[in-house]
Amino acid sequence: MGLKKIYAFYAEGFRDMKLGKVLWLIILVKLFVMFFILKLFFFPDFLGGLAEEEKEAYVSTELVERANSNF
Repeated sequence: MGLKKIYAFYAEGFRDMKLGKVLWLIILVKLFVMFFILKLFFFPDFLGGLAEEEKEAYVSTELVERANSNF
């Protein structure tokens, strides 16, 4: 019963919004750009084609090399 009241409260408030809907749309578009578009261009999945053992070996080698290069 409590969840129904909470949902009704927010649903009614959102229904009566005018500027808020536009702001939510802007927020959703920004999140889409951040998580989907930027991931495609700046964070490629170059480990995707490797087997699990090869991924483990690559990551451990990189971690050790980067740790040693700081000293």
